[in-house]
Amino acid sequence: MYNTSFIKKILLAATVVLLYSCDKDFNAIGDDLIGDDHFGLESEKYDVLAYNQEITPIQSNSLTLNALGIYDNPVLGTTTGNFATQVSLATYAPSIGDEPVIESVVLSIPYFSHATSVTTNTDGTTSTTYALDSIYGAPNGKIKLSVYESGFQMRSSVIENGAQVANLYYTNQTEFEANKKPYTKTGLPLNDSTNELENKQFFFDSKEISDVTVDATTNKETITKVAPEMRLNLNKDFFQERILSAPAAKLATLDVFQEYFRGLYFKVEKSEGFQSNMALMNFAQGKITIKYKAKTDITTDDEKVKDDRTLVINLTGSTAGLLNDVKEPTYLGAIQTPNPAGDDRLYLKGGQGSLAVLELKDFASKLDNIRKNNWMVNEANLVFHIDAEKMAVKGADNLQAKEPKRVYLYDLDNNIPIVDYAADGTSSITSDSRMTKVIYGGIINVDATTKRGTTYKIRLTSHIRNLIKDATAKNVRLGLVVIDDINVVASNKLKLKNSVISEAPRATVLNPLGTVLFGGTNAVTDANRLKLEIYYTKPN
Repeated sequence: MYNTSFIKKILLAATVVLLYSCDKDFNAIGDDLIGDDHFGLESEKYDVLAYNQEITPIQSNSLTLNALGIYDNPVLGTTTGNFATQVSLATYAPSIGDEPVIESVVLSIPYFSHATSVTTNTDGTTSTTYALDSIYGAPNGKIKLSVYESGFQMRSSVIENGAQVANLYYTNQTEFEANKKPYTKTGLPLNDSTNELENKQFFFDSKEISDVTVDATTNKETITKVAPEMRLNLNKDFFQERILSAPAAKLATLDVFQEYFRGLYFKVEKSEGFQSNMALMNFAQGKITIKYKAKTDITTDDEKVKDDRTLVINLTGSTAGLLNDVKEPTYLGAIQTPNPAGDDRLYLKGGQGSLAVLELKDFASKLDNIRKNNWMVNEANLVFHIDAEKMAVKGADNLQAKEPKRVYLYDLDNNIPIVDYAADGTSSITSDSRMTKVIYGGIINVDATTKRGTTYKIRLTSHIRNLIKDATAKNVRLGLVVIDDINVVASNKLKLKNSVISEAPRATVLNPLGTVLFGGTNAVTDANRLKLEIYYTKPN
């Protein structure tokens, strides 16, 4: 997922150098051409007021990715990710056939993975070795996974004050747990296989899967290789009763079917004796494949022939990512009692986590002086230093907290990107499409020796230029969050709004990771203190 193309890197580096060089020449209050004969380049640093802010339960319906599992972060605490989804038939009003009998029911959901090697076997076939992406925690972690029929109806809209509005679900929604439905005949979840690797000791398996099919006429076997995915055998009797024996009207249309079969609820718990882990997954790519036999109109010796049939149920419809955090005490205290005058440490965490609020108060007082002296901005940056000591703490699994690859700075007052984000059209330097906008930045810088993060740098040159050019422009508060995908800029609503935030970027809900940064107070050493640094061209 993160393979790097050397040629892409060279091209991008050349582009960045070119843009950077141009930016040193074409600067402005009025976008004037600056000559080198009478001007010199100087930098000024300004204090930044920054403090923590808790992200309380937040809208988590219909996300592109959802967390499943348990991630023990030694710095910030433990996050448990459950998930609920509606389901839909691939084909409505299906022809089930006479006297259907199920042979297998398999739930499958692809993992994010990439091939690391391909081996040619002696018979001429190939085998691929994969590594899983977006896995957090112990590499060989296991969890207890239970898949239930959901008893809670997810409606796409509700009536509020006489108007129809979208129905939102939040990270702390409890109705799914309260209304989960074990199979009545067993009292167990639907994934009740005797193979505990599918339930009590489930793990995210990176092995390539070989599907074998046998031709009914020739008995010839065909092997199909499949990239790693979740494979769970579900209770056949349940689906025999609930689907194949359902009244035809219940399978006729989407709305009727989703009222009849309200979906699935994925619940995770600690697996006794094992360390845990978590995966980000695209559940919308998942499906339930029911293979069964049913009688046809063809008869042999006065008996109807049974043929093989397949019915597919897709994991599509309304969804809810359900997150439960047990926060580490220092972290919890920092985000629940922030200091509006500035915090020494800034705690960023995705999901139902936290963000940092930034105010350029000291810089705002300097604006008139900058305009009067006709200083022209060449470049403006915020550099956030990671508290490496705090982030170096190891957990019971002897692992350090996985660091987010990127942070995102945005206009918190209006919940929109800053102008530097919108103006940056650079493409990704890796095969990962989420790593675009490299000039705007926010990508982690890693120490070559420790392989741990040191800083995140955000460019806000155009944002600062706009404040200088337009004396009426509002010096908005800025928000800083960890993210998974820089291309996702929409915001999700908080369940409990406050005077500071009512929404947070959707991209941070998608990311279970977190980090600790130094703030801008005098208690922080000068080398690590958060500052706004601006390079000016000043008239001699």
